[in-house]
Amino acid sequence: MSKIYNVVVFGLGGIGKAHIKGVLGNATCKLYGICDVCQETLDTVAAEHPGVVTSTDYRTFLADPNVDVVIVGTPDFVHAEQSVAALEAGKHVLCEKPLAMGMADVEKIVAAVEKSSAKFMIGQVCRYAPGFRKAKELVDEGKIGKLFFVESEYAHNYGHARGVADWRVNPLRDPMVGGGCHAVDLLRWVAGEMKSVSALSNHYCLTDWPVNDCTVSIFQFENGIIGKVMASIGCVRTYTMRSVFYGTEGTIICDNTSDHIRLASPKFQPDHGNDFVDIPVDINNHNVTAELADFMDAIINEKPVLTNVYEGARTVAAATAASESAREGGKPVMIRKF
Repeated sequence: MSKIYNVVVFGLGGIGKAHIKGVLGNATCKLYGICDVCQETLDTVAAEHPGVVTSTDYRTFLADPNVDVVIVGTPDFVHAEQSVAALEAGKHVLCEKPLAMGMADVEKIVAAVEKSSAKFMIGQVCRYAPGFRKAKELVDEGKIGKLFFVESEYAHNYGHARGVADWRVNPLRDPMVGGGCHAVDLLRWVAGEMKSVSALSNHYCLTDWPVNDCTVSIFQFENGIIGKVMASIGCVRTYTMRSVFYGTEGTIICDNTSDHIRLASPKFQPDHGNDFVDIPVDINNHNVTAELADFMDAIINEKPVLTNVYEGARTVAAATAASESAREGGKPVMIRKF
């Protein structure tokens, strides 16, 4: 009989609850435990899952030999602390994005991964959104020729999503890193590695917040492609990540909240010329179920993790470089390599 892996979820906010569903839907896993610093939240979620082990202290689970896998779904600021401790305890770790809020913590996680025999995955979930996956497939198949310009946006209104106990309202949580990392990682995944960035920020929407609420970044890719990321946490609209991929022979428009993507590809769709054709896709903008399935496959079959620690590190390096450029009034900043 195949081994069933005991999984513990740290952090029981919206993303933590999504991960619980992912665990329950995976035949190789068992929801062994849940952890949250809020006892009331812990009790409420535990009541929905009789028999799970609970604790407000994540260290309890790291000392438990029955625990195989830890999912770190806590606020960004504790990703490094919890991931490093879990790896040192020999647990496999799936950590939510961003890998960390600063490069010092990124380095700590990278070092811990390199010392550990356990698997580590960074949860860059845009790579699992059906619309984005289809867009990458079309790009990789050459349906729009050679990419020359790519853009994505992280358009959100944190005025309605301050986080449990206002954890997002923190001067150390730069929106370009905390949220914009989604768009940065998507462009890296589709177009390649980024070399340098120039960025500007302003602060017109969430004026009572301690951070700039809009950043526009222009990236130079190593392969010559130009990229743009707009990260706004105060814009007045529903959440979306509208993204456009421009190639020499076509264009793709897509996002993570629509039931279709748009393709203009005269070479492959001569009947439509330059007109866009809609391609149906499922809507699943936080497909953590598919994410967990890939992670468990890597653990069980001893495969490389697709979104490994270096992928997470490169994305944070690009996002933090953009933030640095914005603080310097748009001065170009080279992106650290991993």
